[in-house]
Amino acid sequence: MSYTPALKNQYKEQVVPVLMKEFGYDSIMQVPKLEKIVINQGIGGAVADKKLIDVAINELTTITGQKAVSTVSKKDISNFKLRRKMPIGVRVTLRKDKMYEFLERLVRVALPRIRDFKGINSKLDGRGNYTLGIEEQIIFPEINIDGISKIMGMNITFVTSGKTDEEAFALLREFGLPFKNLKKN
Repeated sequence: MSYTPALKNQYKEQVVPVLMKEFGYDSIMQVPKLEKIVINQGIGGAVADKKLIDVAINELTTITGQKAVSTVSKKDISNFKLRRKMPIGVRVTLRKDKMYEFLERLVRVALPRIRDFKGINSKLDGRGNYTLGIEEQIIFPEINIDGISKIMGMNITFVTSGKTDEEAFALLREFGLPFKNLKKN
């Protein structure tokens, strides 16, 4: 018997029927699905301190369970002492089982650990994608607070196959993302 993440089963058994009923789809192939989760960390201090990139790669790899890669600058900007192809950030793209595992840990463990947490904003990008900004990487239980040299934030982008923001919002809501001002039906 092979392992499947709990949220993947929840998607098939609970989310799909709810969304089919809500939007009146004829086929389950029309139901939007989560395609990937992209986690980005921009590290402005990396221009002066190259070790920050290695620290960020290790932290993001620990959080996601998948090797993170560094991102490089596209052009020279003299005011920021930035040269072309300098490493200035870190990113990782999660798909399939790792994506569902990360989403479950994010919703059930990490987000509730944010101080004074009242929910996340419900503004999507107009194409059915949602980006969530996190200010501290220490909300993830995989990170050892004693080993932190610098508090860094990250952007988590949920890429869905939803054609509209309403479809994508309904999908993410059913996955349990704690949106502010969520209306109960």
